[in-house]
Amino acid sequence: MTAADSFGSKGVLDVAGTSYEIFRLGAVEGAEKLPFSLKVLLENLLRTEDGANITADHVRALAGWNPEAEPDTEIQFTPARVIMQDFTGVPCVVDLATMREAVAELGGDPKKVNPLAPAEMVIDHSVQIDVFGNAGALERNMEIEYQRNGERYQFLRWGQTAFDDFKVVPPGMGIVHQVNLEYLARTV
Repeated sequence: MTAADSFGSKGVLDVAGTSYEIFRLGAVEGAEKLPFSLKVLLENLLRTEDGANITADHVRALAGWNPEAEPDTEIQFTPARVIMQDFTGVPCVVDLATMREAVAELGGDPKKVNPLAPAEMVIDHSVQIDVFGNAGALERNMEIEYQRNGERYQFLRWGQTAFDDFKVVPPGMGIVHQVNLEYLARTV
C-alpha cells in the first residue's frame, strides 16, 4: 500500500492473534491539535504516502493546519473504495468498457484497465412496483425487473467478472446506504 513512511508511523496492532497494519497519528507533530475530520485525512495521507503524489510535505502541511490561515497547499485524499448506486455506476462501467476497447484497438492490454480503487455498485433505484399487497409481490416485481432490464444486468455481470475489484449487488437487496452499512462497509 504505502511505499514511504517518513514519520515512522506505520505499525502493527495485534488483536487476538490477528495482525492489522495501522498508522499512528502521534508520530506526526501537530496531529494532536487537529479536529477529528482532519485526523481522518491525516491517517489517509500516512497510509498512502508514496513520496511522489503524497509526500512528507503534504503530511506536514496538514499537521500544521491553521484554521485562520488562507490555504496554500492542496491535500490529496485517496479513497479506500468507491460505492455507487445504479444510475451513477452503469455509466462508469460503460466508460471502463469503452476504455478497454480503445486500449485494445491501440495494441495495448485491455485487462490493465480497471478501477483504481475497489468499486461496488448497488442496484437499488431502478426497481418499479408493478405488483403489491400480496406475499409474492417482491418476487414478481423482481422477475419483471429482470425481464425489463435483462441486457443491462448481463452487461453488469460481465463487468463484475471482467474488472478487478468491481462488484455488483443485485436489485432486491435494499437501498445503497443500508446495503453499505449492513454488508459492504469496512473499517480502517
